[in-house]
Amino acid sequence: MKKLINHVDTVLVESLDGFAAAHSDIVTLGAARQFVRRRTLKQGKVALISGGGSGHEPLHAGFVGHGMLDAACPGQIFTSPTPDQMLAAAESVDSGAGVLFIVKNYSGDMMNFQMAAEMLERDNATVIINDDVAVENSTYTTGRRGVAGTLLVERIVGAAAELGESLAHLSALGGSVNRCTASMGVALSSCTVPAAGQPTFQIGADEMEMGVGIHGEPGRRRVKMTNAEEIAAELTNNVLKDLSLKRGQEVILLVNGFGGTPLLELYVMVNAVHKILEGVGIRAVRHLTGSYVTSLEMAGCSITVCATDPSMLSLWDSPLHTAALRWGM
Repeated sequence: MKKLINHVDTVLVESLDGFAAAHSDIVTLGAARQFVRRRTLKQGKVALISGGGSGHEPLHAGFVGHGMLDAACPGQIFTSPTPDQMLAAAESVDSGAGVLFIVKNYSGDMMNFQMAAEMLERDNATVIINDDVAVENSTYTTGRRGVAGTLLVERIVGAAAELGESLAHLSALGGSVNRCTASMGVALSSCTVPAAGQPTFQIGADEMEMGVGIHGEPGRRRVKMTNAEEIAAELTNNVLKDLSLKRGQEVILLVNGFGGTPLLELYVMVNAVHKILEGVGIRAVRHLTGSYVTSLEMAGCSITVCATDPSMLSLWDSPLHTAALRWGM
């Protein structure tokens, strides 16, 4: 195992310290590094909190800032944060308008965020993300997994929160964006969790895992490696089938890398997906391309499509300033 680390037990601590130092104008760490929060809070707005196991950077800490999250709770690598972390984050960033938890549908995250919500003695609500069309159940979850679509929910709901929308409105908006969003991914290699010291799964040089999750968990099936257009076709067609979009529908397209795929290849995938969308009369009017919801150094990517409308696009385009995403400021 070759990794830029000092010791497997200190990876998260040292990474969080480095992240906070690099982006000290945007974020600060909570006590005992339980959470990352916005350095400057906006009073009177609903506080947005998300989190999950580390190893998916920049999700979630990289999306803390103006126009997205108020706080993010990092667990150990691929391990849910604890209810105490979530409770501490909520108490730190709530300015009186309530707290909205944005939670990926994984068993550990669901259980711990629910416990935190029950313990929190202030108004709160939860949005559950389950955009992965690949499998209904896995080792990590019951029902569809929450994957790269989480970014879109955090962004659009975060933009609405900046405008002062109510907790009830934001909760409903998050649910609506989740229902309009679908994702599917493919892995060309495994990833290596530092504490394990070896790849999560073994895969042949001429194989790929279709429908993989963001923890390296298996997908629909293992198949022989093929070209980008055929990979894009399977991923995109499954996403479009799930959304049942009509011709003329405008969408936001996210082509997300899993950590080990260069932008050169991701843009090849963007090109291939564009051809497919154009062929069925779907218009990608906004794009995001890059490694935003990763699985350590796993090679591969996911395709996310979100059906949009003018009001959602207005929120998407509004000013945003986080460590990983920023525009319009």
